[in-house]
Amino acid sequence: MKIGILSKRKGHFAGEIQKYLEIKGHEVKILTADDLNVNEMLLKRDFYILKSKHLLYLYAGYFLEANMIPVIPNTNISYIHKNRVESYFSMKKLGLLCPKIYMGTFKTLKNQLQESNFPLISKPMYGSGSKGVKVYNSLQDFNVRTNKYLYLENYIKGTHYLAYFIENEICICKKRPLSNEHQETEVIESDKEIEKYLIKWKEKYNLLFGHLDLVRETNTNKLYVVDAGTFPEFSNWKHDTDPISKVCDLILKEYRVVKN
Repeated sequence: MKIGILSKRKGHFAGEIQKYLEIKGHEVKILTADDLNVNEMLLKRDFYILKSKHLLYLYAGYFLEANMIPVIPNTNISYIHKNRVESYFSMKKLGLLCPKIYMGTFKTLKNQLQESNFPLISKPMYGSGSKGVKVYNSLQDFNVRTNKYLYLENYIKGTHYLAYFIENEICICKKRPLSNEHQETEVIESDKEIEKYLIKWKEKYNLLFGHLDLVRETNTNKLYVVDAGTFPEFSNWKHDTDPISKVCDLILKEYRVVKN
């Protein structure tokens, strides 16, 4: 088969996917921003793997799906989890606990927030992980000179977790607060509530794999979802299963299902 990978870079997990699929006999090309044109030339491949949720690749995904070319994971599901607000409310609709949020301009938020609302954490409207994230510990500390709309969450103090799943296999790790997926973690044997959160999310969106960032609050022991990713790098996958071969085999299986 001719397979395209929509990715912001050619190395890392995307590069490993390419190598694995080529060993399996497929013709694979990674398309980054340097060589991606959203036009009819894309239609010459059998299907695409949507590795990046950046808007250019999402637009390419919508174009492909409109022209009956399968995209895995589904473009719309990827977009929901790219958009901070849509991702937040998707978790709320599932009945999963999420931090309280505040949205508005700096001026309106500064006038309405009270000291009791802090600490707060600001996050970019688009994206995932720790990039662009900042914690404000007090009203005096909250000083952002921008006219853009801001997205703030209550900062939950507690134990932070990175929880992966690939099909029915789950890997849960403790991590440092605000650290990204690539920084060192400590694997734990199990956490039934985290597993329940993952399964509920997986089944709602028919996901093949993904990860959630969660925090168990120290004072209340309540479990909060603070971020979601539909195509992680699996940098801290600590099980014996090879995530590259497992993910690729699931994608090929999904393609056959969609095609039929």
